[in-house]
Amino acid sequence: MPIKNRLIAVCCMVCFTITLFAQPKGNSPYSRLGLGDLISPLSASQLAMGGLTAAYHDAYHSNIANPASYGYLRSTSFQLGLNARYGIVSTSENEELGVWNGNISYLYLGFPMRNPLNEVLDKIDHNLFWSMGVSLTPYTQVGYDIRTQTSIENVDTVAYSFQGEGGTYKLMWGNSLRYKRLSAGVNLGYLFGRLINDRGIDFLSIEGEYQDIFEDEMRVNGFIWNVGAQYDYVFKKPNENGDLVPTGAMLSVGVYGNNSTKFRTNSSQFYRRYNPTYSSFSSTAVDTLVNVTGVEGEGVLPSEIGFGITFKKAYHYMIGVDYKAAGWGKYENSAKPEILLNTFKVSIGGEYIPDFDSYNSYLKKIRYRAGFFYGTDPRGGGGDLNEQLTDMGITFGFGLPIILKQQASFVNIAFEIGKFGTDTSTLSENYFKTTVGFTLNNNQWFYKRKFN
Repeated sequence: MPIKNRLIAVCCMVCFTITLFAQPKGNSPYSRLGLGDLISPLSASQLAMGGLTAAYHDAYHSNIANPASYGYLRSTSFQLGLNARYGIVSTSENEELGVWNGNISYLYLGFPMRNPLNEVLDKIDHNLFWSMGVSLTPYTQVGYDIRTQTSIENVDTVAYSFQGEGGTYKLMWGNSLRYKRLSAGVNLGYLFGRLINDRGIDFLSIEGEYQDIFEDEMRVNGFIWNVGAQYDYVFKKPNENGDLVPTGAMLSVGVYGNNSTKFRTNSSQFYRRYNPTYSSFSSTAVDTLVNVTGVEGEGVLPSEIGFGITFKKAYHYMIGVDYKAAGWGKYENSAKPEILLNTFKVSIGGEYIPDFDSYNSYLKKIRYRAGFFYGTDPRGGGGDLNEQLTDMGITFGFGLPIILKQQASFVNIAFEIGKFGTDTSTLSENYFKTTVGFTLNNNQWFYKRKFN
C-alpha cells in the first residue's frame, strides 16, 4: 500500500477513535474532582510490567511516555489498545456496588525515518537514527451518577443527584534522535476535551414542589509537551582473539519530564428551577436562576519527572524499576478552583522469554510479564477526604507473537488487580482490569530498492 494511502487510513482511524473515546463511561464518584480520573497512556506490554516507562524501549513497540524510545524502533509500529474494568465500590456503611466500564485505551503510530532494510542491503552502518511517533490517548475521564436522600426535620425528605460525564484527551507528535547508544526525544501535543457536571435538588414530600437543576460545562484546551533521554550500556567481554564483543546483556537508564504548562477553559453555567408536574427535566425552566455562557478562564497543569533503570538479556529476560513524581499541588483552574496534592508512583516489573528462536514450541516464544505498582492520587486531604487517595496493584500478562507476511506482530494482554482509595475514606474500590493491545509491524515504509 502506498504511504499516502496509509496516512489517509491512519487519519480515518484517529477520527473513529475520537468518537469511541467520547462514549459513556462507568460510575466513578471521585471523577467529579479535578479534571477527573487520570488515565494511564501506557501500552498493554508496559501495563503488564507494572507500568515501566523511563528506561523501557523495544524494537517493535512504542513507549510514548518517554519520546526517546522512538529512536529504537526498527520497523513501523501501529498499536491499538482496548480495556475492560470491573470495580467493587465500598462505602463507609459497608455497602457495595459493582461497576463495569471499558473503552479504547490508546492509539499509537511510530516509525523510523530510514528503513533499516536499506542499511542492511546497502551494507551501510549508520550511527544516527531519526524516528517519529503520533499518538492519541485519553488523559482524564469523568463518569459518575450518584443519588442520595436526606431527611430534614420539620421540612421534607430531600433527594440529591450528581451526574458527570466527559473527559480530556492528548494528541501527541514526537521525534527522537539516537546516536549510537544515546537517544533523546520530544513530544509536542494538544490537550482538549469537555467536562459536564450536573447537580439536582428535589423535595419529595411537598406537593407541587419545584426542582433545582445546576448544570456546569467546561471545555479545556492547551498545548503540552515533554522531553526524554535514554542511554544503553552494553556489557562486553573479550573473545578468543582478544577483541571485546557484546555479551547480550545491557543496562538502560532513562529520564523524562516537563515543567508546568498552562491550559485554557471555556465554561458555561445554567441553573434553573422547574415543576415536574407540568414539565420535564429537559423542558423550558419555570425560573432561570443563572444562565452564563462563554466564560473564558485558564489553569495550570503540573510539572512531572520520571526516571528508571532496566537490565536486559537480549531476547531472554528484562527487569526494571521506575519512579515518577508530579507537582499536582500547583494545579490551578479558575473555572473550577480546587486544591490537589503532589503525587508519586513506583513501578517494578519485567518480562521473560523462554526461547525467542524456538521453532517447535509456541509457548517458549511467548513473552511472560509481571509487575507491581504503588502510587498516590492528587485528590484527597480536604473536604470529605481525610487523607490522600492511593492506588496499588499487581500486574501480569503475555506478549503473543504473530507472524504476518514474515514480519513479527503481537497481541499483548495485561491483567491488573488493584485497590484504589484508602481504608478511612468514604469510598474505596477493589478492581480488576484487562487491557488487550494489538501491535502491527511493517518494515516496508520508506523501503526503496534499485535494480540495474
